Amino acid sequence: MDKCIAVIDTMFSRVDMGAVAYETLREELPDYKVERVTVPGAKDLPGAARRAIDYGCEGVITLGWIGKREADKITYLVSSMGLVMLGVLTGKIVIDVTVHEDEADNPKDLREIALDRARDHARNLAYMIKRPHDLVKRAGKGVRQGYPDAGPII
Repeated sequence: MDKCIAVIDTMFSRVDMGAVAYETLREELPDYKVERVTVPGAKDLPGAARRAIDYGCEGVITLGWIGKREADKITYLVSSMGLVMLGVLTGKIVIDVTVHEDEADNPKDLREIALDRARDHARNLAYMIKRPHDLVKRAGKGVRQGYPDAGPII
């Protein structure tokens, strides 16, 4: 089987983060087959990620969108725990990218956060697969995805 990574996004999202992650990964990892799967919502991400790993993917990036209600935040916590456990139990790279609808009041700002976060975390997945030492150079630098970098504390 060819080398494979998966992009898994949701219909609940209000921004097509999956398309951004997909294109970024195709550019960053041209030797890899990039699979894209869309599921209804965040609670469906862990199962889809597991299926992608079982299919043979070396890494997975999931892109979830979380609403403002308390029930949405609980769904996020459960989904995120499932994704963390998936990475622990399989030894595969699982990057959980989430945008919370209450991160910004302005829809345009929220869109920019989502697109930036999807792009940056897709690059992180590529680094973790092909160039993990590139991330070491950024340790302790206050790097953020979706917001300007905070910078190191000196």
